[in-house]
Amino acid sequence: MASVSIKKLGVSFGSLNVLRDLDLEVDQGEFIVLLGPSGCGKSTLLNAVAGLLDVDAGQVWIGGKNVTWEEPKDRGIGMVFQSYALYPRMTAEGNLTFGLRVARMPKDEIARRVDRTADLLQIKPLLGRRPAELSGGQRQRVAIGRALVRDVDVFLFDEPLSNLDAKLRTELRVELKKLHNQLNSTMIYVTHDQIEALTLADRIAVMHGGVIQQLAAPKEIYRRPVNRFVAGFVGSPAMNFLEGTLTIVDGAPAIRIGDVTTGLAGYDFAAAPVEGRAVVLGIRPEQIVLADAAAAPSQVPIDIHLIDPMGADSLLWGTVGSDTVSVRIGPDDEYTVGDTVAGHFHPDQASVFDAGTGVRL
Repeated sequence: MASVSIKKLGVSFGSLNVLRDLDLEVDQGEFIVLLGPSGCGKSTLLNAVAGLLDVDAGQVWIGGKNVTWEEPKDRGIGMVFQSYALYPRMTAEGNLTFGLRVARMPKDEIARRVDRTADLLQIKPLLGRRPAELSGGQRQRVAIGRALVRDVDVFLFDEPLSNLDAKLRTELRVELKKLHNQLNSTMIYVTHDQIEALTLADRIAVMHGGVIQQLAAPKEIYRRPVNRFVAGFVGSPAMNFLEGTLTIVDGAPAIRIGDVTTGLAGYDFAAAPVEGRAVVLGIRPEQIVLADAAAAPSQVPIDIHLIDPMGADSLLWGTVGSDTVSVRIGPDDEYTVGDTVAGHFHPDQASVFDAGTGVRL
């Protein structure tokens, strides 16, 4: 395994700057997920690390070696693509061994690597089948195995599960996590699926507009997003946003939302709150409690518009003033559309953002 260091990286396509002055340090054995919407630059960054495109500025270091201008085959990487990219006329075993045979690796070493990889991915019974005889999940396992047999320092995954159905994605997420724990290899994984990011990553790099907005552990990303973009992108349903104005009530910070003022005592402001500042209060659906909540000191009135059963729980949709909110409730909780209920929350669990810049306060 090896560390990956990306220094002041810049990539442009004509007049379009996709990555700008980007820095990223990936430790040995770390599982980093690049998360963001389409067009944010995450796949471009992965391809730059892989050597599949030229960079305009900056450097890529792998295992302490500057590989910025090295060929992909000389970088010590294995890559798994979104499409399986398997040779249709070869068996699964043929696909696993093709690159090793081209490199004229001894037959006994090839056999050893295939046997180890097939054990890890539980594909031994599939080695004699062609891709057309495999399910989508089995094909992706073979594609992952093709990278594993190379015995490389760094593994790169470019949305490898996006072509699978929901059940298979869940199963392979578990397998990938197990695989990382077994190999303890350095892995960089690209996805736009926040659930994949939160469940797989040691750290998540949330990207937007070619810039890493926040790099942190999944819990930190979810609980303390650095800006409104990260807060809105991570979480399903998305974080609720309520526009308001900061004020001071009896010496304690509070927020005025329309005609309602609710306290923010206990919120960890980075700097002293300024009265009259336009802000956005962020509260996740599960952080709002509608039942007796004497321990939750703050509350807002919610006009109920819809209740959405989800099986294990339900989502209640309503409004606070002109802002739409969602609340996660129990499957057997009963509320009536058209009623107004008090939504209680703990300020220390919420987020407050500047209304203009979107930066967390």
